[in-house]
Amino acid sequence: MRPSKAEVLDRERRWALPAAIASLVGVVFVFAALVVIQTAIGGGTNYEGLRAVHDKTFSVGLAGVLNALGFALLLAPLLYLFRAVEGRSERVRGGLVGLIVAAPLLLGISGALLTVGTNQAATHFVDGNAKATLSSGEARGECRSELKDKGAKAFGEEFEATKGTTALQVCQAQKVEEDRASNAIGDTSLVQVAQNVGLAGGLALVFALFYTCLWAMRTGLLTRFWGALGMALGVATLIGLTPFTLIWFFYFGLLVAGWVPGGRPPAWAAGEAVPWPSPGERAATELSGPSAPEEEEPPENGGEADGEPPRRKRKQRT
Repeated sequence: MRPSKAEVLDRERRWALPAAIASLVGVVFVFAALVVIQTAIGGGTNYEGLRAVHDKTFSVGLAGVLNALGFALLLAPLLYLFRAVEGRSERVRGGLVGLIVAAPLLLGISGALLTVGTNQAATHFVDGNAKATLSSGEARGECRSELKDKGAKAFGEEFEATKGTTALQVCQAQKVEEDRASNAIGDTSLVQVAQNVGLAGGLALVFALFYTCLWAMRTGLLTRFWGALGMALGVATLIGLTPFTLIWFFYFGLLVAGWVPGGRPPAWAAGEAVPWPSPGERAATELSGPSAPEEEEPPENGGEADGEPPRRKRKQRT
């Protein structure tokens, strides 16, 4: 049974501030997790990253906790918007709420599992239990090929030789270490599970944002700009552009709280869909301009009422 307009408005009033706070805090937590993990590990090779994880276990664990909590909090604004569009259109499929809920939860679980799995892989690698499948001869061959392609100067700058070694030997050693690190990550089952859960969560988030923002735009809860941006950023999550998706959640938190200049779109206060006019309708309205005032009808007695003399008609000139 569909809720009445009064029930929709009452529910949204009660949950507006909690949803807004959850959205803003969730954005801060996820962004902080990205900063912490980048500061601790950086964007280098796998073997450098695993050594950094082993040396900075606390930082990596903190990033995992912040990431999991952040995505769990982002469930609130996403569900809040879905319920709002559901209350304004019978065409919205309420049964899809499961995917709306699953998307941020799966991403949070994936982040937590990945943190634990990466720590296991780092221990496996640093302790020397991970073995390389790339032989020294194969590594030397790859390095010689790179030397030929890049030239001696660029190759020497990338693989800086130390005392008693050559750039070619440094390259060879790094190739073997990178292969060991990749095998350590690949052999850790928890990392594989985390990646699969993350993929499922990413696909669910793509659908959740695309579908919800589409109907929020159609019912007038979001402007065309922010509705289209939310749809696009949902897809962008799959290619690792999560920080940009956080911009949309931050804006939505401000919108729900009523802290956006200009206030919320009229559909929020109306409790029903208030679709935005199409470009053609807007153009027609602008071209028509203000309506002309209606002419006053002359009195039935020709203006003799109240003692006024009748108006004389002017002759038209030919």
